[in-house]
Amino acid sequence: MNIDDVQILDKTSCFRGFFCINKYQLRFRLFAGEWSRPVTRELFERGDACGVLLFDPKLERVVLAEQFRLGALRDPAGPWLLELIAGIIEPGETPAQVAEREAHEEADLAITALMPICQYWPSPGGSNEQVTLFCGQVDASDAGGLHGNADEVEDIKLHVLSANEAFAAVKSGRINNAPGIIALQWLEMNYVNVKEQWCQ
Repeated sequence: MNIDDVQILDKTSCFRGFFCINKYQLRFRLFAGEWSRPVTRELFERGDACGVLLFDPKLERVVLAEQFRLGALRDPAGPWLLELIAGIIEPGETPAQVAEREAHEEADLAITALMPICQYWPSPGGSNEQVTLFCGQVDASDAGGLHGNADEVEDIKLHVLSANEAFAAVKSGRINNAPGIIALQWLEMNYVNVKEQWCQ
């Protein structure tokens, strides 16, 4: 199956603001070979994003951002989540450029090397967003403090954790968002190789 096995019959804008929602009428090829009946689906279209796990291999520390997230209002611990540094990929930007830009804007840190982790669809049943994740080498010796773009009402508190503390925070549920879980589990699985590559 490929894109030729989908027919868009109609597309209507339902909402356009900070993000947008479009309504599609479409049909798609069934596994048995015939076409499905027309179906209507709303799609949340927010653009692609990039997240970067900032890691100091010499100090064995990771740098994470804590900030308010509206979507987590129901979280029993509150809607301030411990996350990767991340941002939306603007037209003309590569994911690597976004990783470097966001590390500077949100953490005041320079990335000296980038290692790809993965690309994934967080919620393809209702959103077209694709997320690219990296691990970024930084010097975390002076990391910390409050950061963020005041024009965007960003209020970011940096946390510098040992790698083992961060891995434990995933296991305990303290880190409970997909990019953070995926990136930290990747680092835990690839820890020896990352250290060997970046500590030569």
